[in-house]
Amino acid sequence: MKFTLDVENNPTGWPDHTQLPESDGTFVKNFQEHPQSILLTDSITPVLERIHADGNYCIGQDSGIYWRLTEPLERGAEAPDWFYVPNVPPTLDGQLRRSYVMWQEFVSPLIVLEFVSGNGAEERDRTPLLRSGIQETKPGKFWIYENVIRPAFYGIYEVTKASVEVYHLIEGRYQLVPANDRGHYPIAPLGVELGIWQGMYQNVELPWLRWWDSAGNLLLTGFERADRAEDQLEQLRAQLRSAGIEPEL
Repeated sequence: MKFTLDVENNPTGWPDHTQLPESDGTFVKNFQEHPQSILLTDSITPVLERIHADGNYCIGQDSGIYWRLTEPLERGAEAPDWFYVPNVPPTLDGQLRRSYVMWQEFVSPLIVLEFVSGNGAEERDRTPLLRSGIQETKPGKFWIYENVIRPAFYGIYEVTKASVEVYHLIEGRYQLVPANDRGHYPIAPLGVELGIWQGMYQNVELPWLRWWDSAGNLLLTGFERADRAEDQLEQLRAQLRSAGIEPEL
């Protein structure tokens, strides 16, 4: 069974992002998730700015994607840890989005990422939405992404296993993306790769989820770019001094 949002026949007056809950009241699962989201956003921003010269894109971090009306309202949303939507403005009517509302926008995210905090069963749950009278099964997260929200790519990141699975939506079904010879997973529409980087970020040594370009070069954060520029400047100073020139840089 496949559930699809009937855009043409939706009743008028459905709530928009300003009228829907912006949180389900749960805590972020652990102290790694917030830095992980920042790391992904910071390092890919220059790529997205090149792709979207008009600035029309948005990134959600632990934000709701509403796909149906339910009672209570927040049950009709999934809240990926990180997602990117191309070709939509970053604000609506001058307001930052409180959530991303499918019946208001109609544009699916290009990529959704979930950070596993348990055993991964929730992120891989393919239980379909089935109705019988007034009863219905609770649909699984994987099923909702594959059948309703339909991001082109879905990633499941497990820091405890130092791994990420990436799925690509092909002919309506998610297919596992094979790793390339670098152990990365290409996200072709962005010209980037997703993979695991072991290193120190925000004072914690972990296998972080990170981006590389299509040539295998790590996409750096703003701090890393500034650090590299300073190192290059210091090398230039040293070269000038070795040539008997005192640099004025």
